[in-house]
Amino acid sequence: MKATLPRISDYPRTIAALTPDAEALVLGQHRISYAALADQVDALARALLAAGIGKGDRVATLQTPHPDFLVAFLATASIGGIWVGLNPKYRLEELRYVIEDARPSVLLARARIPGRDFTPELTALMALPGAPAHLVTFENDARIGASVPMHDFLQGGSTIDDAALATARHGCGGRDACLIVYTSGSTGRPKGALLHHAGIVAFSLTQNEVWPLDPQRVLNFLPINHVGCLIDIATPALCGGGTIVFMEQFDPAAALAMVARERLTVWGGVPSIFMLQLGLPDFAEYDLSTVQMIVWEGAAMPAEMIARLRQINPRLATNYGLTETCSAATILPPTDDLDQLANSVGGAFPGVEIRLADENSAPVQDGTPGEVQVRSPCNMLGYWNNEAATEAAFTADGYLCTGDLAVRRPDGLYRIVGRIKEMFKSGGYNVYPREVEAALEAHPAVALAVVVSRADPLWQEVGIAFVVPRAAVDAGDLEAWVRERLANYKIPKRIVITHDVPLLPIGKVDRRALEVLARET
Repeated sequence: MKATLPRISDYPRTIAALTPDAEALVLGQHRISYAALADQVDALARALLAAGIGKGDRVATLQTPHPDFLVAFLATASIGGIWVGLNPKYRLEELRYVIEDARPSVLLARARIPGRDFTPELTALMALPGAPAHLVTFENDARIGASVPMHDFLQGGSTIDDAALATARHGCGGRDACLIVYTSGSTGRPKGALLHHAGIVAFSLTQNEVWPLDPQRVLNFLPINHVGCLIDIATPALCGGGTIVFMEQFDPAAALAMVARERLTVWGGVPSIFMLQLGLPDFAEYDLSTVQMIVWEGAAMPAEMIARLRQINPRLATNYGLTETCSAATILPPTDDLDQLANSVGGAFPGVEIRLADENSAPVQDGTPGEVQVRSPCNMLGYWNNEAATEAAFTADGYLCTGDLAVRRPDGLYRIVGRIKEMFKSGGYNVYPREVEAALEAHPAVALAVVVSRADPLWQEVGIAFVVPRAAVDAGDLEAWVRERLANYKIPKRIVITHDVPLLPIGKVDRRALEVLARET
């Protein structure tokens, strides 16, 4: 195991001292060594200090999977700040919610992304009460109100000397918060899971032990606000002195071509990504000879696909976890055992305690479904600015309640069997029906909206919305309405206009009956 350092941001400089020219980050033809990465982190950290960022202050970043986002996270964390990632797929209402809840002092933003100009959104965000004090654009030619281009912002850091930078860094680390990751809640209001240096470091080092790669060269195409992007992929690679190859816009064929071109040693993603890639007509022509391990996360993989992947490489692995558990709570080491791969998510992650419990948090017997409850030094500190949700998330003896149901197999491995809550996963992303329902019900012609999930051969699950109108409206208009307010993976696969929905005797909506109807649509 690599040495355990007090801050996740310490690793680039430590690796640079040993192998300064080793590749850390790659985007297209742009390559950043560990020495250059450490210098960039220091430069931005100085600029943030000069802008008044101190321990506990938030810094938000709107960016694609790009080296700039990782520099922003590391620089913020290194001086005690708390970093927040913003997904470029978010619409204005989603961006506004995070900005108003996290209250970042600095917003580092990509003003233009192919297909979208964020000028209107950034202008609106900076007009909010309590808006960030500084808007910094990654583009030097972008001018949005009183924004400052990154080049000029970095120059402000010249006033911060080595002693001031060192003092800020020595004052943080361990279980100090360094990251907020927003997860959608069952009430439709996202909650910000507060993660800490020690948890991220411990997870990253341990994952590298259980899933060893030599060399460690990984592809990262996930959105920066997702725990998978930062903690599943990026920080383990940094802690191991590996290389992160970024892809700003995922393309199944281009990602496969990247394996050979960049000598990637792991082929990973959610099951739907593998489905898209294995379904390419010329799949057999791609060179995957550098792959040492195949990993999927976020959902179960069909047995027939596992069998096909096993023919490509016999070292297959998976895990299970949540944002709140700082990624994996269970993990399966590389194996070719079809039963374990298809019917389990592995055993407890090293250092993690798993309890399957009934509604009273009493342990259930092996083979009996129970809620997955997790006690771990990596668990979140709590939900940002939400004491009630934090209290509800933990048992009295410190276990995190996941809302997922599992059984413990005779071999000690765990199999996920369902969810207590109504959340479903689409392409590896958590989708909470109430958030989608609230967006639909905000339409003036909608009286009631109920969203349930339906199995899907590509995305595992998709949402089906049943809408009771109060005025004339069609499904196309409602889809366009929701697309303006929610990220695309939350958009219902189908919107059904109906004048009544089935009810339980007590008057609540009968979601089970709607799930049956959804399977028939």
